[in-house]
Amino acid sequence: MSLQKINLQNPLVHCITNYVVANFTANGLLAAGASPVMADAVEEAAEMASIASALLINIGTLNDRTIKSMHIAGKAANLKGIPVVFDPVGAGATNFRLQTTMDILQQLKIDLIRCNVGELAAIAGVSWQAKGVDSGVGEIDVAKTALQIANKYNCLVIVTGEQDIITDGDRVERISGGHEKITKITGGGCLLSALCAATLASCEHRFEGLVSLLRDYKQASLNSYSMIGTFQINLLNQLEYLAGGFNDSTNDSGVR
Repeated sequence: MSLQKINLQNPLVHCITNYVVANFTANGLLAAGASPVMADAVEEAAEMASIASALLINIGTLNDRTIKSMHIAGKAANLKGIPVVFDPVGAGATNFRLQTTMDILQQLKIDLIRCNVGELAAIAGVSWQAKGVDSGVGEIDVAKTALQIANKYNCLVIVTGEQDIITDGDRVERISGGHEKITKITGGGCLLSALCAATLASCEHRFEGLVSLLRDYKQASLNSYSMIGTFQINLLNQLEYLAGGFNDSTNDSGVR
């Protein structure tokens, strides 16, 4: 299980992510046994990326400063051979987001694009009706398009949804399961992208490791079913449990 490998390896994941999900992402990485660092200052982007085990670039809340940090950190990670995961949140929602997405893909070596189907369509230049940062609606052959993008940018591609699709440009794997409630909370996909970064830093065989992670994450969401207010808490608990980090013992006070 990939979550268990993350827990064993304890990778340092440098996250340049959006302020909506930063706390949840950090807590999710900690639950799985990784070490998150949320650093987006231009002044330290290169240095932090250079010492990290993996880099996450997430464009959920964009501005000129963080875009500059993304490029600086990405180039530093590329120089060190550190895996880079790109989450093009809402890539098709505005021209600004799309241009930022294409600049990152063209100027940095990305190891994995983790996106939804609407973001995939935007990257591929397929006509699509975006709905803000949600997937939106349209017609697309997801597997075929993901294969094309994987080959174009020489990277892995994960397209998440009711059925997740992962490809390395040659192989295609489909993962079903999970619970739709995860789409009702903020940060479910963003946290998955961060866990993908941790997986790339922890697993020798990247494709197989990511397939395992997607299955783990589907299982965690299924096990977390509850009202929305407690779903996030349950998800963190499940990540810790599946990673093997939960110690079912009592302390001296008897409090679990």
